[in-house]
Amino acid sequence: MDKLVINGSRPLHGEVEISGMKNAVLPILYATIIANDVCVIDNVPPIGDIRATLRILVAMGAKVTQLGETSVQIDTRGVRQGTSPDELVATLRGSTYLLGAELARYCRAHVGVSGGCLLGARPIDMHMYGFRKLGAQVHDDGSFVSAEAPNGLHGAKIVFDKVSVGATCNMLLAACTAEGETVIDNAAREPHVVDLAGFLNTCGAQIKGAGTSTIKIKGVPLLHGCHYEVIPDMIEAGTYMAAAAATGGEVTLRGVIPKHMETVTEKLREMGITVVEHNDTDSITVIGKPTFRSARIETQAYPGFPTDMHPQFAALFSIAQGASAITEHVWPNRFRYTEELKKMGAAITVENNCAFFVNVMKLRGARVIATDLRAGAALVIAALAAEGQTEIVSVDNIRRGYVDIVGKLRSLGADIALVEE
Repeated sequence: MDKLVINGSRPLHGEVEISGMKNAVLPILYATIIANDVCVIDNVPPIGDIRATLRILVAMGAKVTQLGETSVQIDTRGVRQGTSPDELVATLRGSTYLLGAELARYCRAHVGVSGGCLLGARPIDMHMYGFRKLGAQVHDDGSFVSAEAPNGLHGAKIVFDKVSVGATCNMLLAACTAEGETVIDNAAREPHVVDLAGFLNTCGAQIKGAGTSTIKIKGVPLLHGCHYEVIPDMIEAGTYMAAAAATGGEVTLRGVIPKHMETVTEKLREMGITVVEHNDTDSITVIGKPTFRSARIETQAYPGFPTDMHPQFAALFSIAQGASAITEHVWPNRFRYTEELKKMGAAITVENNCAFFVNVMKLRGARVIATDLRAGAALVIAALAAEGQTEIVSVDNIRRGYVDIVGKLRSLGADIALVEE
């Protein structure tokens, strides 16, 4: 077991390169199954969830060749339907995309129950609803999800009761080779949904409207391989923006899409932090201050404030002047990490899906647990700003989604080390 040891109260300074987006790469990797060909994907972050996904594809018969640290070639011509290893599928939420990919290529699917961060109940009822609208018979016995379309998939009108990134992505996967036209209403608009549609279109799909609430998909008989570059990770970028603000430093993020960061940027500015966008160079500079104001956040589907940035802002709110609040509308049960921040001196009260913060001026080092991916990021930010030394255990949760977080923070002047427990 490893732990992170961080000595805080050191402002971050310098430049950091943002890696490819985890939430975009995952569905794209599973989408290569539909191509039934050779695909080359660039800007693939070397993180835990991606390594697990590539292991799943290899176990199913794909040939995976690492072309560089962030480039991978995948040949899915030898993939065997229904052969994904249960023990790997259970380690990440993104494995649900196997359902849409297998249905699109084989008109049947058989996948174990997915895992991922413990954020409360994460049902796939909306995915199953969509598959059924496309003509599949779907069964979930609690251990496996099976689906079959004996007469093939056909286009349909799919209206989601609420916005779901996962369900929208799975419909893009399943419908791209279905006969006829599929229309998705109340579709998720997140940048990674747009990126998946971009990949599928590069492979020969006909998808229009990605990035809006209505997506139209005209089914095609076959897809083909392609060469594609994944977008930068807006959540990794937001995490470093929050870290710069929390420590009163000055950090420039390279390789970002400033438009994707607008809600985070505006919230930091509301708190008195200076954020400069450099659209001509795809970069953002965050200039922190010794003190900053409190704020309120309500998480929403994109383009609202992202739920995956809420814990990082909780670390900021713990030391902001005044009283702050977070209302979580996407995953109401993702407040487990607040107990860890309290160990560092944070004053937080959680009521239902809301958390309330009272300024404590300074956090102090403590031994804490990264209960999930973004909770771990929040603890890293808190530790960087805190007085004294912090030990963070269960760091595999952090490494699932952040590329070389130790090396990147060290390059910014952080006193951080990965130590064997």
